[in-house]
Amino acid sequence: MAARTVTSLVRVLDVVPEILHDDARVTVVFAYDPTSAFNDGVLDLLRSLGCRTMPWPQLAECPPDLLISASENLTVPPGEYPVLVLPHGIGFQKHVPDSAGPGTRLSGLVPDALLAARRAWLAVSHPAQEAQLASIHPGTAGRTVLVGDPCYDRLLASERWRERYRSALGLLPGQRLVLVTSTWGTEALAGRHPGLPAELLAQLPADEYRVALVLHPNVWSGHGTWQVGVLQRTAVEAGLTTVDPTDGWQQTLIAADLVIGDHGSVTMYGAAIGRPVLLAAFGSEAVPGTAGWALRTAAPWLDTARPLPGQLRTALADHRPGRYTQVTSAAFTTPGQALPRLRETVYDLLGLTPPKRPARTARAFPLPPPGAAPPCSLLVRTTVTGVRADAIEVELDRFPAALAGEAAETADSFRHLACDVDEPDTRLAESATTVLIRASVFAAEDGRRRIAGLLSDFPGARLAALSGENGCLVGVRGGGTLEVTAATGSCPDPGAAAAAVYACLRLGIPPDGITVTMRHGTLSRELLLQSLRSSATGQSPTSRDRTSAARGLPPSL
Repeated sequence: MAARTVTSLVRVLDVVPEILHDDARVTVVFAYDPTSAFNDGVLDLLRSLGCRTMPWPQLAECPPDLLISASENLTVPPGEYPVLVLPHGIGFQKHVPDSAGPGTRLSGLVPDALLAARRAWLAVSHPAQEAQLASIHPGTAGRTVLVGDPCYDRLLASERWRERYRSALGLLPGQRLVLVTSTWGTEALAGRHPGLPAELLAQLPADEYRVALVLHPNVWSGHGTWQVGVLQRTAVEAGLTTVDPTDGWQQTLIAADLVIGDHGSVTMYGAAIGRPVLLAAFGSEAVPGTAGWALRTAAPWLDTARPLPGQLRTALADHRPGRYTQVTSAAFTTPGQALPRLRETVYDLLGLTPPKRPARTARAFPLPPPGAAPPCSLLVRTTVTGVRADAIEVELDRFPAALAGEAAETADSFRHLACDVDEPDTRLAESATTVLIRASVFAAEDGRRRIAGLLSDFPGARLAALSGENGCLVGVRGGGTLEVTAATGSCPDPGAAAAAVYACLRLGIPPDGITVTMRHGTLSRELLLQSLRSSATGQSPTSRDRTSAARGLPPSL
């Protein structure tokens, strides 16, 4: 097995164990080729999996019976053994820089020497690719093997686990996952719009949307994990899930509700499994006449200079099943047959009879690693849509405070900063109107004492909130503690409960006994606000105390 880049290594690691399992006649060794500019991470991955490795030059001394590679850019020592080249993306849809000269080459096409020696076999996923290769290089004629696409097959097999993937990634009911994906190069999405994930997080309400980023492994290898983390640091603090290039992009794609991408393979895979697609970039290195090129005109484009939420809502509303079938049917054929066909090819090249056990078919991907934690601080916008004697109606929108811009208040729309007690940014913590504990549940008296401690520790805060046994407890500086329960719908989180109390205070309405109908995202619930009685006196704060607390909150907060 050739190990040259993370991209190609991950592909063979995904496929070969499903072909050669349980066969003691075959030993697999990984030959490490260090010549790629994107080799960072290859040895780390091999060692983490316990793979047996050998230096690439040793191939000349210890020739294998078969060399399998998902990287076509190889200098293979002379020999008689065949070389099976698997695609590490979708077909032959991109021109890439040629490491052997100043020009470009077709990604996936092996060097002339291998074709001239009649040693190379190229696995293709569609008959059109055979014709494409033959028109570019006559030496490929008769050297292709139609097998299909094992990654596409596995994506299809994993669709039934979609809700499990969403749950593992931390998505809540009603939330939509936006997947931003980029191939590598200056014309890729990451090259054209590196700040797009942060812009999405800044503009999309956190209760309605989550954002994940899938970067081509060459981006990680070329820049380094540390540098990628620095480039996306604020976005990660605001809740961006950055997907490990070796583990999880397929599950995240299946979990996604919308894909924003470019001319890379992940965008095409998203279209193939029926996800709405918006293009934010499309490089000139895409090959005309291919399925990837056709997506350029079939998919709508995202205008990054215009507000983003409306464009996303339109893309979701306008999408229809089968929208990209005509495009993707030119990239994939015979779904579900890739592994059996590859198994037959591999054993034929090895000169062995396949085991009697039936060939495996595609299996669902395992559960992905957890998604990013929600941001510690949120800028909360509360819009009052109705006021009655004992009830108010509000709409709640929350945005990551690290990315939120200035927003003017109106007579019926208020904003405040809510911070988790674990917020590491002192500037945000000291500016918070509301301090929250989201990770624990407190009994009434314990909660009352903890709230008093929070208001003491954060002298600038006016509210403190945490989860109680029956709902949420919200403490008002100088105004006692309220219990917020759900009359309809699910119990609110402490931040939503505090926002309900905050709206009452800003309106000058004593919150005790008020019903708040709150809508945020796809959720709508009725919340009942009641003063928490003291276990010592059995009494609630007086009406005079409540009115004083309501009127004592400065309008600027």
